[in-house]
Amino acid sequence: MSANLVYAVGTLASWAGWFLFFRAIVLIAQMFGDKRRVSSGLAGTAVAAGVCFVVASLMKMQPDAAATSASAPGVWRFPLVWFVMPWTAWLGIIALVFVIWRSLQAGMAMDSKERMVRLQSAGLWLAAGLVFAWLYKSDPGSKIEVLKGGIGLKPDTAIAILLFAVAGTVAMVLAGRGAQTRGYGKAIVAQAALLAGAFVFGLPFAFLLVTSFKEDRDMSSVNGIIWIPRVQETVPFFDKKDPLFEAQYEGQTVQASIIEKNPDGSVKLDIQKPMAIRGLTFVAQPSQLKEIPKEANVFRGKFNGVDFVGKVVEEMDDGRRRIEFMQPPSLAGQQSLFALADLDPVRHIGLRTQNYPDALDFLPPETNRGMVYLKNTLVIVVFSVIGTILSSAIVAYAFSRMRFPGRNALFTLMLGTMMLPGAVTMMPQFLIFRAFGWIDTLMPLWVPAFFGSAFNIFLLRQFFMQIPLELEDAAKIDGCSYPKTFWSIMMPQIKPALAVIAIWTFVGAWNNFMGPLIYVNSPENMPLSYALKLFQGDRSGEPGLLMAFATLTVIPVLALFFFCQRYFIEGVTLSGLGGR
Repeated sequence: MSANLVYAVGTLASWAGWFLFFRAIVLIAQMFGDKRRVSSGLAGTAVAAGVCFVVASLMKMQPDAAATSASAPGVWRFPLVWFVMPWTAWLGIIALVFVIWRSLQAGMAMDSKERMVRLQSAGLWLAAGLVFAWLYKSDPGSKIEVLKGGIGLKPDTAIAILLFAVAGTVAMVLAGRGAQTRGYGKAIVAQAALLAGAFVFGLPFAFLLVTSFKEDRDMSSVNGIIWIPRVQETVPFFDKKDPLFEAQYEGQTVQASIIEKNPDGSVKLDIQKPMAIRGLTFVAQPSQLKEIPKEANVFRGKFNGVDFVGKVVEEMDDGRRRIEFMQPPSLAGQQSLFALADLDPVRHIGLRTQNYPDALDFLPPETNRGMVYLKNTLVIVVFSVIGTILSSAIVAYAFSRMRFPGRNALFTLMLGTMMLPGAVTMMPQFLIFRAFGWIDTLMPLWVPAFFGSAFNIFLLRQFFMQIPLELEDAAKIDGCSYPKTFWSIMMPQIKPALAVIAIWTFVGAWNNFMGPLIYVNSPENMPLSYALKLFQGDRSGEPGLLMAFATLTVIPVLALFFFCQRYFIEGVTLSGLGGR
């Protein structure tokens, strides 16, 4: 027997032994939970587990050279094995498993008819397995490789994991037994599965949120993703050589430094913030300026063998930093030059919230720190939601309740429009809106919503058709017209469906990128989705700012989902009868 086969058999025996071991734990927990219950399979399970462990221990399992570290003295090793083979071999093994399974079922069949059916199924799987075996043999390049390895665990770690696993198994058995009549066991499993799914699907958003609070130095690391941000400590510092001033420039507050003094007493300033207009210069009177402190980064290092903590008071052209010592007291107030490699930043666990205002500072000045983008998006969303709900509901009510010639043909034609790809209608729509003079406006993005949507009309029509006709007949007896019946009687009955359509429309309009890309040219008419794409192109090298801006754009959609998620479920499951 080859070394690879010995290793595979030993590993599989070890896995089977651990499975049977935990199976025995489950049976023992069931017996303790119900003393009247004696499990007849406990002894057999325990014996089978012992046999598997004995087989695994007798096998001389030699791991690959790359995995020998897991077999170091004082380290317990859990073996791992995997087979690398072509698809024909995998299918042949699957067929063999089904042959064995069907044969066992045939042996336990209740009658001859059932036994014959199981044997026929086993014969078919056997034929399929032979075909796959022939395909495997006919390919000269086919071969099976065994990957060997293991997980190395220190004894205390292995014992802790085993105890936790045993405790968890016992707790699950007891909880499931205590909740058999109430269905709590299934509820616990379902909730655990939902929590696991929420954790997995929530990781991208968690990464987005964490990255938006990181410094640039934490964006990548040899140790993987940094989930706990750290921030550089700073102290306020009034720079006597190059002071920083706060002033007004074209109606907005800016931070600037003096680059020139004019003979008439005025000064010329260079704008430092906001970043969108950094580098612009303007002239102001000294009386219009207010000196503000800079934020000086704090570093630690060694000076003449003494550990110190100091702040950066000047950055030299050659990359060195002038440090003013803060600690120890014997060096406080003194200054010295250091290379950046000789300094370690003083950092603490925290969030770099400055990414958010910095991201808004990079937006064009005419957008008023993104408020213009938000206004345009809200205009598109509000009118799209109102237009979609009103137009779709009116048309759906007409198709479901009113009788007129050609109703079914028109409804079929409307459903047929759902089969038209968006690329087919893109050019005709553009030509129509250009003829109206709507290019570089928001109207092409929300006006079509007032002409209905085939899918939404179909959905609401199905809801209307499930409402009893007696409600409408009672409204007619009370003297209600079609518009009054529609608005006062029928619309309240389909509130869940209307809520779902409103949410879908909101999300679609909020995330719409193709429409603004086609019809909008100027920044003052851009929505958030288009602005985010442009921001990504401008600041793709600064992930912190990009993630901060992306977080700001996605927060309203998340808030809508958390407050309205109940309507997602109701709109799909309810029949439309009064929201009950």
